[in-house]
Amino acid sequence: MSLVQATVRACYRLEQSTAYRRGKTAVYDLLENPRARVRPYFDVGMILLVVLSMLLLLFAVKHDLGVWADAVEHVAVTLFILEYLGRMWLYDDVHRILIQHYERAELLNIRFSLARAMWDVVRRKWEYATTPLAIVDLLAILPSYRPLRILRVFLLFRLFKLFRYARSVNQFVQVLSEKRIELYTLFSLLAFVLLIGASAIYLFEQPEYGGQIHSFLDGVYWALVTLSTVGYGDITPHTTEGRVVTLVLIMFGVGVIAFFTSIIVSAFNARLPEVYDQRVFAEIERRPGHVIICGFGRVGETLAQHLAEDHDHFVIVDPDAGRIARAKRLGFLAVQGAVESIELLKSLGVERGARLVMCLTGDDVVNVYVTLTARQLNPGIEIISRANLEASVSKLKQAGANHTLLPYKVASLIAGEYVGQPVAFEAIQGVVMGRHEIALETVVVQRGSVLEGRKLCELPIRDMRLILFGVITLPDRECPAVRAHFQLRSRRFQFNPGGDFVLQADDVLVMFGHQFSMLHFKEQVEARRL
Repeated sequence: MSLVQATVRACYRLEQSTAYRRGKTAVYDLLENPRARVRPYFDVGMILLVVLSMLLLLFAVKHDLGVWADAVEHVAVTLFILEYLGRMWLYDDVHRILIQHYERAELLNIRFSLARAMWDVVRRKWEYATTPLAIVDLLAILPSYRPLRILRVFLLFRLFKLFRYARSVNQFVQVLSEKRIELYTLFSLLAFVLLIGASAIYLFEQPEYGGQIHSFLDGVYWALVTLSTVGYGDITPHTTEGRVVTLVLIMFGVGVIAFFTSIIVSAFNARLPEVYDQRVFAEIERRPGHVIICGFGRVGETLAQHLAEDHDHFVIVDPDAGRIARAKRLGFLAVQGAVESIELLKSLGVERGARLVMCLTGDDVVNVYVTLTARQLNPGIEIISRANLEASVSKLKQAGANHTLLPYKVASLIAGEYVGQPVAFEAIQGVVMGRHEIALETVVVQRGSVLEGRKLCELPIRDMRLILFGVITLPDRECPAVRAHFQLRSRRFQFNPGGDFVLQADDVLVMFGHQFSMLHFKEQVEARRL
């Protein structure tokens, strides 16, 4: 077997290797993936290592720190080298480049040149090696080579490595790069004025006229200090012409600073929503098992408040800027965007991390689309969706919703069943509004208990100031005393059944009432006094 054949065969084996893909994914999560859980720990660790190595190297200029300092330096340099090689490995796949050259040669029926393919590999690696951050990584390694003391001048480049790990610094650099045209224009104008000011002060402030400018470099230094409005005072104009030039440069310097500040402020104002969203994504990455609330209307806000009271982790997404602003004022994690966006749902952790998706928008079409997208991204996630029309329930079920809510139907059923009973409405409102003395409780009918085989009309529920909301039974339970029922995942909810409804073992009573009344009812059941 020739070298070319062996190389091509090895490349195809790597392409089909799951171990290779897992290894590269792990390295990518560690070094590049901003949403990987391990990435923040790696960034913090590398920041501490860079700062520690810098402090030791600076302190070692005039002090002998001994063997342990050299050991720390060797560990730091080793990690820097491994990081450099890992990033170069991630830049592209060598085996895929070789496969592309080989398959192109086979397609065109020409001779495959391994040397040409390898030259393409070297060229692409060189592209990475010449990027600014890759150069910083390389120069951060060089100061450790002690025989060449002059290389210690590159020591400061280790501080530039912090650009990789500090996200706030990266965001500042990105803001500057987005405004590079404006900044280039400003600095070009600044350089032009600086040249004019330095030339003028050099002509007017010669020593023979009583000035302090001995060279053109002194003029540039003075002009730059004056434009920056710092004014050290070591060089001051003595001639009338020099003072006029100074006044002009001072006024121009104030304008330049104001212009530069406005550019930066406007750039950050435009970038702030994206920066906030990135912080939200990073926050929910550290909180697995969170709930995603799609839609922050009346239903979504009520749900968010209850989740906050229970100290559950959740994030809100809504396309309306006003609703998102209100969610932020309430202290909730919120992101503005289209709730049906696949990329946004991925960023919110639907694929991994989230345990529940709540589709609570007022548009059934959007709820169906969100349900379908979330189910496709994560087949095992639990999805609860709101249905504004009863005809949408089946569509939501087919799209993948585990449960559906019909808030308007539930509200109408409650109004119809409890009309003329103000106490019932007060109890329901107490539960909804979060009054702690009013509770929604469940009581399980144990086999052989005093409740088994009893009709609802035989129980002193009203006498104890309690309101029966419904009974959860087996899924195939049919009863003529029930006027409305809802299918659950493995049970059936019988809404407000009539007095002839007979309780059976494993049924669950769902009741409203004051917490003292609920406690008294449970005590009477246990004491078999009903």
